[in-house]
Amino acid sequence: MQGARRARYLELVSGGMNFTRAAEAVGVSKRTGKVWRNGRGRSSGRDERALVDWYRGDMEEPKKIDGYYLSQDERIAIADGLRAGDSIRSIAARLGRSPSTVSREIRSNAGPTGGYGPYRAQQLSTSRLKRPKARKIDDPRLRRAVQEKLDRHWSPEQISGWLRREFPDNDAMNACHETIYQAIYVQSKGRLRRDIEGKLRSGRAARRPRSAGDERKPRFRDPMVMISERPAEVEDRAVPGHWEGDLITGAANKSAIGTLVERTTRFTMLLHLPDGHGAEQVQDAIVKKMARLPELMLNSLAWDQGSELARHKKIGAALGMQVYFCDPHSPWQRGTNENTNGLLRQYFPKGTDLSAYPEDYLDAVAEELNDRPRKTLGFMKPSELFVKLIDESEDAA
Repeated sequence: MQGARRARYLELVSGGMNFTRAAEAVGVSKRTGKVWRNGRGRSSGRDERALVDWYRGDMEEPKKIDGYYLSQDERIAIADGLRAGDSIRSIAARLGRSPSTVSREIRSNAGPTGGYGPYRAQQLSTSRLKRPKARKIDDPRLRRAVQEKLDRHWSPEQISGWLRREFPDNDAMNACHETIYQAIYVQSKGRLRRDIEGKLRSGRAARRPRSAGDERKPRFRDPMVMISERPAEVEDRAVPGHWEGDLITGAANKSAIGTLVERTTRFTMLLHLPDGHGAEQVQDAIVKKMARLPELMLNSLAWDQGSELARHKKIGAALGMQVYFCDPHSPWQRGTNENTNGLLRQYFPKGTDLSAYPEDYLDAVAEELNDRPRKTLGFMKPSELFVKLIDESEDAA
């Protein structure tokens, strides 16, 4: 019976009823209610300090709480709404809060018997606020151990594993690798020597930000159109005029030659890039070379995501064709071009200076490739099939 009375008393108080009325409702004295709230009295007759402050919390001075969090007045409004039988959505609408915020507040700060008291909820919420806490790495013994291993070029993960094995029962001497990284990089709080970053294998003085795979940053200023959006008709090579392009690079990637291959006929054109292979030079070379082609042969161009095609929008506008980009690390999406680049290495070996080759030599190499009969074309030459398709198009027109 006494336990039931105490539970009922706490429920009434949690619901907002004052202490005197709650004590009268369950048939006990006000002093008994005080003992139930605050615990047993001392042998001296004086009461212990309250275990729970029903008004403002267990801190000497209330903290200033950001407006992001629910205020005391909002919690009183929630309690009033619950007492009146209002729904969580209607309470949230009056407060201008999300229903999930109100629902989470009631669930997190409910009293021992499930009732919601606004003052107790405020105290619990305030007590959970973050407080300044000493960093684990501040312990001199732990810091010395970590410093010693870093000086020996151990990685933070190796140090963390060694600490767990060496001090299995001493939590003060255990630190996860993230704790060690933060002590190195956050120097205003880190406590490890500034030159210790040089001991790390990465050699970085700051952390490199990482983002999730599905949060890939835009590669270029103008949005890319991915190859997955290319028309299905391109796959079976029935419609000509769809090209694949890439660069083959020379020694130390300081020189390059652009390659363009038409998917249906395997017709090849080479781009002369004597002044570098930046976005501007590649744009000028593509437009100059392809502007002479008939409209039939200007449907689309597929390229990888190299920076040399940063001006893809201008290329597409100048030629009246759509530029598509392959997925990262997916050379098979430009299989025809990759195969042709392999053939070109017979003429342009790796490790050579490709800027030394004049434009007429590039044209001669392309002509030689286009004059070879191809098994995949029924042993027709790419140049023959290319001209044949153009002639058929003009006759149909």
